[in-house]
Parts: sequence; structure tokens; C-alpha cells
Amino acid sequence: MSGEKVFAVWVTGIPSSGKSSITRELVACLNRRGISPAVLESDTLRTILTPEPTYLHVERDRFYLQLAELGTMLARQGIPVIFDATANRQAYRDHARTQITRFVEVFVNCTVDICSDRDPKGIYASAFRGAATNVPGLQSVYEQPAAPEMTVDCRDAPAVSAEKIVAYLMANRYL
Repeated sequence: MSGEKVFAVWVTGIPSSGKSSITRELVACLNRRGISPAVLESDTLRTILTPEPTYLHVERDRFYLQLAELGTMLARQGIPVIFDATANRQAYRDHARTQITRFVEVFVNCTVDICSDRDPKGIYASAFRGAATNVPGLQSVYEQPAAPEMTVDCRDAPAVSAEKIVAYLMANRYL
């Protein structure tokens, strides 16, 4: 893929909003078009970059800086990147935006109530019991994107959201 066609999509939202499900569908849509993006999924990379996570502010700063740098390195090699990560502060996402020219921020709009009902990892249940103390959007800040390129609704099927993202990428000549 030529460098001028490389892009990055950062799928952000509070935990359990559907980021990973949307990302899986987005990858499938892109694969059908002959595009193989690298997925930088925060849960997977956190086990490598911060094997014993505390989720404290300083650790998150370091982790998201590393994540953005990994995405930048991949983009410079001509590989499209999808970030599947909460990135609870706008500065984390903006750092990647300053490094990767063709950048799309996708906000998965979802309420804490819906996310809590989904809660596949037990994050909210842990927080409600007092065992987790840094859940973004609940006990820790989540800075909703002020001007994302796209907002998708968590109540839509992940495939529908992925198709909307692909349509945006096509309309803006990223594909």
C-alpha cells in the first residue's frame, strides 16, 4: 500500500462500549477490499507493555504514548492502523493524530448503564464492589472527543458501524 493511502482509525469509547466488536467488523470489511490493517488493541498490548497494570494516570500516559508511537511506526511502513483503545484523555488520541496525517477518530457513543449491562470483562461489577477504582467514565475521567471525525451509536450492530466507517474512509479518499 502506498504511503499516501495509509491511514489510522482510533476507535474510542468507555469500556464495554463495543470498540473491539466494531474493530473486528472493520477489519473484516477492509480485508474484503484487500486491505490488511494492523490492529493495536489496548488489552492485548497492555499485557506486553505494562504486564502488571495499575491503570494509574502516569502509567496510562506512558502506555498511550507507546501505543501512538507503535501506530506511527506502522503507518510510516505503509501499514494502515486501527487503534482499539479507550484512550481516556483526548491528549492521547491527539498525540497519534499529530504523528499520522490521515487520522480518523471514531467515538463509540454509549452510556455507562449500557456498558455496565454488557460488562463482558466484569469491569463495572468490580468497580461497583470497590475492587476497581480507575474505570474511565465511572471513577476516572473519560474525555469524550470534542470533534471526532465520526460518532457511532453502541446500540447499532457492530457491522453497521464498521460499514459507516468504511463509507467515511471511502468518501474522504482514504481508501
